[in-house]
Amino acid sequence: MAPYKLYKLAFEALALPGFAKTIRRFSPAKGVIFTLHRVLPEQPAAFSPNAILQITPNFLEAVIVKARAAGFDIVDLDEAMRRLEDDAAKPFVVLTFDDGYRDNLVHALPILRKHAAPFTLYVPTALVDGVGLVWWQALEDVIAANDVVAVELPDGPHYGDAGTLEQKNATFAHIYARYRTIPEPEREASIKALAARYDFDLAAHCRALIMDWAELKTFADEQLCTIGAHTVHHFELSKLPETQMRSEIAQSVNVLDAQFGIRPRHLSYPIGGVAAAGPREFSAARDMGFATAVTTRPGGLYRDHAEHKSALPRISLNGLFQQRRFIDVLLTAEVFTLMRRGKRIDIG
Repeated sequence: MAPYKLYKLAFEALALPGFAKTIRRFSPAKGVIFTLHRVLPEQPAAFSPNAILQITPNFLEAVIVKARAAGFDIVDLDEAMRRLEDDAAKPFVVLTFDDGYRDNLVHALPILRKHAAPFTLYVPTALVDGVGLVWWQALEDVIAANDVVAVELPDGPHYGDAGTLEQKNATFAHIYARYRTIPEPEREASIKALAARYDFDLAAHCRALIMDWAELKTFADEQLCTIGAHTVHHFELSKLPETQMRSEIAQSVNVLDAQFGIRPRHLSYPIGGVAAAGPREFSAARDMGFATAVTTRPGGLYRDHAEHKSALPRISLNGLFQQRRFIDVLLTAEVFTLMRRGKRIDIG
């Protein structure tokens, strides 16, 4: 059975009335950090492999309201870290947004302001400059517009059928998986060649999706917002030589400081899974003085995370699981810790 179907079955079982709340009652978890990307009112198209990164404004609002009704405070990252070591502190939720999508300004910010909900926005500076590549969405958009796709990969050209929904999904999955394993320069060269072959303007695509500096200043001036670093080019840091990896982080901090007079104290590793960031990157974040650094490894926060603030887990507000009955499950840290075989601290 496909992993999605297994997860859906598990969520349906855990969403039974009172089940998740009972688990939380006996859990030592202190809180959760949620990962968000895009917030859009429209339903995704039939072919939308990146729909996992997209939730509706209504669902965002429902999460905020439900979290508070369930006894959670919505706090910023600094307050969350304080509460890790305070046995008397109320449980907490932290809201974090990656990548600087323009829809965060249009659709998310009004809701966050309405509910006075603090949040962190992690900024990849090259994307805001309009010179980065939102390659995961570009790949989807090229495949969506064509019935056959030819892409240059390091081991030769790949020809993917894309005439049907099933074929489009299979072609996207194959190319995406290859892009996640090849070096960043080869991935960049491949997506640029693909865009050129199909007359797809990558610069305009980035500019349409991501806020510019003038728009981002709204967030820099927003009291509810903490601006965080998300590197320069949104490369998977584990693929880079150490000097380049550290430069990607340090330069992004310097750019944000130059733009807004803000030196971010919080970092999000691009992609953020096990393959994208590990002990070397965690050590770099500590060395560079970040107060926290977040992954996308699923899990809740426990007291022990006070000693591992450069490798914090997050729970994705996944676009495929945005039914309101699932919010209680998403608030239940222990569910996601169990997904990692009960491992609370994951720093390997």
